Amino acid sequence: MTSRSLRLGFVAIARPTFDMPLARDVTRQARDQLAGAGFALDGPPELVSTPDDAASAIRTLAADPPDLLVIFQATFADSTPTLALAEGIDAPLALWAVPEASTGGRLRLNSLCGINLAAHSLTRAGRRYATIYAAPGDPAALDRVRTLAQAGHVRRRLRGARVGRVGEHPAGFDTCRVDRAALKQTFGLDVVQVDLETVFEKVRVADPQAVGAVEQRLAPRLDGMADVDQTALRRTLGTYVTLRQFAAEERLAGYAVRCWPEFFTGLGCAACGSSSLLNDEMVPASCETDVNGTVTQLILQWLSGEPAFGSDVVSFDMETNSAVFWHCGKAPLSMADPDTGPRATIHSNRQLPLLMEFPLKPGRVTLARLSEATGRFRLVIGGGEVLRAPISFGGTSGVVRFDSPAGDVLDTILSEGLEHHLALTYGDHRPALEALAHMLDIPVLRL
Repeated sequence: MTSRSLRLGFVAIARPTFDMPLARDVTRQARDQLAGAGFALDGPPELVSTPDDAASAIRTLAADPPDLLVIFQATFADSTPTLALAEGIDAPLALWAVPEASTGGRLRLNSLCGINLAAHSLTRAGRRYATIYAAPGDPAALDRVRTLAQAGHVRRRLRGARVGRVGEHPAGFDTCRVDRAALKQTFGLDVVQVDLETVFEKVRVADPQAVGAVEQRLAPRLDGMADVDQTALRRTLGTYVTLRQFAAEERLAGYAVRCWPEFFTGLGCAACGSSSLLNDEMVPASCETDVNGTVTQLILQWLSGEPAFGSDVVSFDMETNSAVFWHCGKAPLSMADPDTGPRATIHSNRQLPLLMEFPLKPGRVTLARLSEATGRFRLVIGGGEVLRAPISFGGTSGVVRFDSPAGDVLDTILSEGLEHHLALTYGDHRPALEALAHMLDIPVLRL
């Protein structure tokens, strides 16, 4: 996610009894630095120093809340305007104070004391916030704003998002249970129940031309399509066409799909290939009706701007400090190692297509899981490196070398009773995940 896709509300607070020319100068520097970094800035260009000024800023920003509201403490002020802005604008909050040189003379801004006062009042009011103490041109300040805005952008997109839950989770898969009320309360997200047989009926009458167009588009990217059962292949592609169209009609951001056994026994194909194609197009589709897994993938893809892969962790190697991330064949094709390339294959247990088979491309990855193992949400966060390696098991797999000792990661997964699905995306997005968890008041568990 680039800064150019992020919107900041910027409000500079000042009190006229302090050095207003200096306050205007540092405010201008901050605005120029943020605009130069690519952020879209909303909010009053002048200093906010009266209740009427604050009310006007609230009216402007509340109508279309930004990804992040930056309250720039140009000079000392009491907490009244900050509290009003926090209560009137539905956006994550960052308080920014600037350092002041010791001159032996007048305290010209007293900016830090201002955000100290505001932070206390916000805490007493139960409001979440982040803080920045840096000069306007400090690169670390811009990085901090970018991280917070990225997290705020994801928070905003989760509100009102809709996830389609196709069927019910399999018996004994408590890891895939869903608490709709908790998801709505915490994220503002809705779960839309979709009948599995209704999907099957739509797949059976899917437009042959649309299915054929997908097949033609896929052929240059996927070897071996002619070698698998063609009827089953087209049923999988018909599933993709059906779910893609239904997502557009119902404004679904992603799916949690009951992929077995009914796709094999009732439709005569594997769901995995359709999930791979959806994942590749940023409409994440988790298997085994894992709604929280889909939400995790949404968070990761919105942070990275790239697809995410929901996976089992099936093998640990303590000597190489690594583990195998694997699933039947649903990783997005864009994650395939270009040295190997993806190939069409069949499900190892059910012997039906379409599945994608390839090892993951090497590179830095972020690992995450929205976990409900304790009965309340936690955000599990980790990092590692996908190593170039041959396919570990049939389907899609990657060997991930963790940042932490592999034995500690395994002990955390098992001792904390975490879900059996972890998601990954390329790049290091842990700071933004941490910021998002803080905004949502969700505890973090680090792998």
